[in-house]
Amino acid sequence: MSKVKPGTFLCFDRIDDFALTTKVLNCSAETTKRYGEIKNRLKDKGKPIPENDIWIAALAKQYDLTLVTRDTHFNEIDKLKLEAW
Repeated sequence: MSKVKPGTFLCFDRIDDFALTTKVLNCSAETTKRYGEIKNRLKDKGKPIPENDIWIAALAKQYDLTLVTRDTHFNEIDKLKLEAW
């Protein structure tokens, strides 16, 4: 375990508060199915995007959410609701 440097401010209380007031979306078998579909379509189009972004898109589609982003590569994903912000 690493030592905390003197004067370092740890905000675990803030993290706990955030976790208690935020809904965390869990990955499930449905998420992995959507991930695979998205990844295969992107591969077929020759338009790969970062792996983590495929997971984000899969969750957004699964839960019928609008993804707020400035990353234009999300435009390559069919039927993904996007909002530029």
